Amino acid sequence: MPRATVIGLGKSGVAAARLLKGEGWEVELSDSNTSETLLQQQQKLAAEQITVKLGQSLELNGANLPQLIVVSPGVPWDIPVLIKARQLGIETIGEMELAWRNLRSLPWVGITGTNGKTTTTALIAAIFQAAELNAPACGNIGYAACEVALSSRGRGEGSREQGAGGASDNSSLLTPNSSLDWVIAEISSYQVESSSSLAPRIGVWTTFTPDHLSRHQTLENYYNIKAKLLHQSELQVFNGDDAYLRQQGLSAWPDAYWTSVKGKDFLISEKGFYIEDDWVVEKLTATSAPEPIVKVSTLRMVGEHNQQNLLMAVATARLAGINRDAIARAIVEFPGVAHRLEHICTWEGIDFINDSKATNYDAAEVGLASVKSPAILIAGGEAKAGDDTGWLAQIQTKAAAVLLIGSAAPAFAQRLQEVGYYSYHIVETMERAVPRSAELAKEYEAPVVLLSPACASFDQYPNFEVRGDRFRQLCLAWAEGEKLQYNSILSSSLP
Repeated sequence: MPRATVIGLGKSGVAAARLLKGEGWEVELSDSNTSETLLQQQQKLAAEQITVKLGQSLELNGANLPQLIVVSPGVPWDIPVLIKARQLGIETIGEMELAWRNLRSLPWVGITGTNGKTTTTALIAAIFQAAELNAPACGNIGYAACEVALSSRGRGEGSREQGAGGASDNSSLLTPNSSLDWVIAEISSYQVESSSSLAPRIGVWTTFTPDHLSRHQTLENYYNIKAKLLHQSELQVFNGDDAYLRQQGLSAWPDAYWTSVKGKDFLISEKGFYIEDDWVVEKLTATSAPEPIVKVSTLRMVGEHNQQNLLMAVATARLAGINRDAIARAIVEFPGVAHRLEHICTWEGIDFINDSKATNYDAAEVGLASVKSPAILIAGGEAKAGDDTGWLAQIQTKAAAVLLIGSAAPAFAQRLQEVGYYSYHIVETMERAVPRSAELAKEYEAPVVLLSPACASFDQYPNFEVRGDRFRQLCLAWAEGEKLQYNSILSSSLP
């Protein structure tokens, strides 16, 4: 029996282990962490004859080496044990690649980009599902890709996380032996990096700005990783309003379908999708007549960036042969995505908005630009490398005050001082930030409190979803009048 090792005991790793077990592999799953939850998972998988090793890293010593190593998305591709594995000739792939090998007979949509990919993925899935196609969203949203593969083999595990944010009824799509029509996959640079043969029918590139440089080292390397997915896609859809992608243009991507919210004159090719007079307009070839597809104003989400996401979703749907009626139905009903400019509640005329998914400066700049002003901004967490210039300028224009949380707070305070902005308060935690933001919103007559961190969450939370969920919980408690629990917090809040 061939031996496989899966690294990482998240939903992707567990699904990969189960998929391999079903294919006849002897499977070992390893995770360097340990916790009560992981111990429970260990016992559950042991009953399925999957060995789980906790609190230790994979070691490649001795003769009994695995023939295959499958890596969960969060595991860096260049850690020493994986470099050694490749040197030893052990096939090493990502969980997304394993899913692709099991589902390559189906057409895929692969969505990548620095920002915008979750909303675009959720909207694409909603449109496909409105067209009565079984097209689950997976990857960085919804199911792990290997969970989709398991369902096609008769093992729907039903362990979906709330990635799609209610954007589509993903949960009803993945049942054992389900007959799939399309796979709609949000694919991060980490997943592209570890997927050698992944080749979608339609590839979508939403945006490109510096991010994850601590892992990918250079902007050029980060670009090339994402470009690999698009080069391997049969059809390509690009956001033509993104400065970096537009600069690459037709010389790099001569056959792509480009989009622009600014109108036909801003398309950089003779085919594409653009907005004109509140309509998404399609021009499929250089000689075809423009055709209106759907009204932009039917989309409930605010902001020019969401119009860009709409264009790319409509382009994908039309290239997949979906009719205008299904597209219109999906867009009218689409509620948006959790943790991305998600309206939580309104308290005494103040809107509390969760933009926890804004984990870098560019996403946070877009988030702040999309809300009413003046706003009370909650920012901070684990800082990332990147250019904060545009974000700081947006703060100066739109933020009445900034509340700083997490490990980045001192550095952010210094940067704000450097640009002459002094209306900031270091409050350290979300528990202090929410009541203080309500007070400041009253003081400044601000219509919006916005959590848009511009940071990763790992200093205080396992991921941005948990951070956003905590913000939601605190906001709802505040709005429902449960202020007594905040007395100690308010008294200890920093001025």
